[in-house]
Amino acid sequence: MLRAVVVLCALAASAALADVNDFRIFQLGNPQQGGTNFNASADANFRSFVRQFGAAMTSVNLAPPETLGHSGFSVNGELAVVSFQGGSLPTTGTYQGPLLMPSVHFRKGLPASIEFGARAAWINQSRMGVGTLELKWALNEGFTYLPDIGVRGNISKLLNGRDFDLTTGGFDLGIGKQIAIGGMVTLTPYVGWNLLFVGASSGNVDFNPNRSLTDADSPGGQFKDIFVFNGVQAFANSHNRFYGGFRFIAGIFQLGAEVSYSLIGSFKDDKTGKTVDVRAVLVGSGTIGLDF
Repeated sequence: MLRAVVVLCALAASAALADVNDFRIFQLGNPQQGGTNFNASADANFRSFVRQFGAAMTSVNLAPPETLGHSGFSVNGELAVVSFQGGSLPTTGTYQGPLLMPSVHFRKGLPASIEFGARAAWINQSRMGVGTLELKWALNEGFTYLPDIGVRGNISKLLNGRDFDLTTGGFDLGIGKQIAIGGMVTLTPYVGWNLLFVGASSGNVDFNPNRSLTDADSPGGQFKDIFVFNGVQAFANSHNRFYGGFRFIAGIFQLGAEVSYSLIGSFKDDKTGKTVDVRAVLVGSGTIGLDF
């Protein structure tokens, strides 16, 4: 009786802690032949999923290629609206897009046209977040008749993901031009291209989480159907992202908007020999903040 009470309490606690958009990657299928819910395409499903979500969690710049200057500082609140182009996600509840990702973005200007930034994002209706670090260098900025050109490197990591780790990194090239409207008011349109690399690995995944108490008490039952997905190597999983947007500044206040489109492409599933097409990721985002 006591054991049954403990099990029920544990299940209730797990259900209370799990939000509808928390990931449950056992839904992608069991890669172990002969295991419960075996799926020959399970590793390919995992690879497709992390490549898509890797694109989603790093698909926001919301800053033109120009830097803040060596004494400049910026803090912004941002919101990204992510569409997986008809795809779905292995979430605790039934996924209903689009996915919302609010964030806080800090940027600090440094000498030599260099800028450091950090972004902390939260995945709506989940316990997960994304941390991003970035470094930008303006190759050309501030000239009257020439556009601003900048290169940016970034690395992001999924935080508090269950059963798997996901890290992305890449660099982008941006071009824009600040247009003075009057006094301290400026409008800066910009476009850019980003090359992104996605790496991921899974922990031990229970592919039969709904096993009965009797099955769990059987010899070896606790460890049956617990396996891992094949890892996703970053340098073998890259894609292109194209983006464009604008920033509006009036005094210290700034507004901005951006559209991003990630073309992830396809890969060959080594187990089935089939070519897997990964759906593109479309993101619209906006920002409001202060620029000192």
